[in-house]
Amino acid sequence: MTTTLMESGAVVERTDVARPSFAAVLRAEWLKLRTVRSTWWTLLTTFILGAGLTIAICWGNADWLASADADESPGSFITWGMMVAQITAVVLGALMVTTEYGTGMVRTTFAAVPLRGRVLAAKLVVVIALLGVVGTVTAFAGYFGGNYFLDREGIGLPLSGDVLRAMYGSGLYLAGIGAFTVAVGFLLRHTAGTISVVLAGMLILGNMVNLIPGAFGEWATKLMPGNAGSAVSTPVSFNPNLLDPWPGFAVFVAEIAVLTLAAYVVVRRRDA
Repeated sequence: MTTTLMESGAVVERTDVARPSFAAVLRAEWLKLRTVRSTWWTLLTTFILGAGLTIAICWGNADWLASADADESPGSFITWGMMVAQITAVVLGALMVTTEYGTGMVRTTFAAVPLRGRVLAAKLVVVIALLGVVGTVTAFAGYFGGNYFLDREGIGLPLSGDVLRAMYGSGLYLAGIGAFTVAVGFLLRHTAGTISVVLAGMLILGNMVNLIPGAFGEWATKLMPGNAGSAVSTPVSFNPNLLDPWPGFAVFVAEIAVLTLAAYVVVRRRDA
């Protein structure tokens, strides 16, 4: 960015005009997100779905889980609602990016912050931090509410080991979904398209590739983003053939990193 000044009748070009620091860009992105009403409705829906459905599913299935007929572990249900709450994480991640493209305000953002990578990074940090906290709080709320009904049947789960990992893992998984969606949002620049593509990849394709026979289908299922990342958010997965929680989450993070790099390249080269 340059500024033209007049000194003693001469034109002087200055190139030392200060650019916004990353901290300033971060504050701006947080301000934009928290002053939009849809953000708070989305977070409230995340909590209601994540905690409320977990409590409801534990209440409704506690008798069966305690019976000899049960073929699932109570650990598969104690974060059940987080599987549905990931939909709202996708919505929040998409709105963080695509709203500005839809209104044209992204041009103002890039004019104020010529280093577009800082905008991308700031949006990622805000979404990751917010969904990480909300996801963790939601998982704990669902655990305490749902485990009450499991305890009454003598099958309560102690808050330790894999259960405790799943509480924090739920926050990490929602944060990862938000970051994944932010990257897709920068690539597609369209709200409905971004939400549709991410949900299709996370929920639909992740299950459909399981129909592919042989070792290829088995590994394709394990490496799909939703399957790789979700194992960390549950003490006992419904699908025992997925990757272990932390290796799976590492694969998910690597996929997010590749997608974010692609978004960075596109954002730098494409007109706003």
